Amino acid sequence: MRKPALYSPSARSGPAPVPGEPAVAVPADGMAAPAPVRGRWRRWLTDVRGLWVALLLLAALLAASVWWQRAQGPRALTQKDIDAAVLRTLTTQNLPSAAARAAAKIRPAVVRVESFANNRKGEEVEQSVGTGVVIVDTGLILTNLHVVQSAERLRLVFADGSESGATVTTVQPQNDLAVLQAHTLPDDLHAATLRGTGDLLPGDQVVAVGYPFGIGPSTSAGVISGFGRSFRAPEGQQDIENLIQFDAAANPGNSGGPLVTMDGEVVGIVTGILNPTSHRTFVGIGFAVPIESAAAAAGLPPF
Repeated sequence: MRKPALYSPSARSGPAPVPGEPAVAVPADGMAAPAPVRGRWRRWLTDVRGLWVALLLLAALLAASVWWQRAQGPRALTQKDIDAAVLRTLTTQNLPSAAARAAAKIRPAVVRVESFANNRKGEEVEQSVGTGVVIVDTGLILTNLHVVQSAERLRLVFADGSESGATVTTVQPQNDLAVLQAHTLPDDLHAATLRGTGDLLPGDQVVAVGYPFGIGPSTSAGVISGFGRSFRAPEGQQDIENLIQFDAAANPGNSGGPLVTMDGEVVGIVTGILNPTSHRTFVGIGFAVPIESAAAAAGLPPF
């Protein structure tokens, strides 16, 4: 029986038409016709939707991360963090010295004390310049008796530059001390903090603040050299006992000023300097009345 002939499909022949679909013409050269415009739009919309989904997922992850960090709260400081911050401050900041801090603390309570008297012509002239320290904010001031002795008028100049007259209320000649009462007070008068000398030792650092030769307020620093010293000023009539010896520079004008610790607390009232010559300048030995005696002169409770 003869078999029917078989033919291979022609390359030019297109796919069989699907029922219900319009036939697509195949070009004579065999190339497929461009895809319909509607197909391209579908693909583009699909790509854009994928991009939006990716962006939304990224935003959700970011929001979840922020919420988690807030829920956990700030990280607690550790000792390592504190040590690092302190070290950074010490290496990048110039901190004031202990003497500078002590002087800054006492300076608002330091007062310039000027005494006036009439000369033979009846003219008022400045007799001396010394220092005082406010010990009660009602205007009570400690100074040396030799600063105000025989004065006919006293003038105080406070740390803020304001001025006032003053009256001597109490004297303690054996310790060369005088207590003054200011007539007019500044708006914000600072009183010094007083400290007993019982726990002080030779070698402890101290600062003297005052008006040497009328210049100031000036600051000098040194150490306590000893306790229980005696001193007689060239013009004095008796020895002053139980004094603190110190080596912070002091000169005429420092008399009556405070001797303070590195905490800025008053432990003595500067009263004199030792000089074997008549020049009355500092050679390394100064004396201060302990605050226990000075406070007793002002009627304050003992330490």
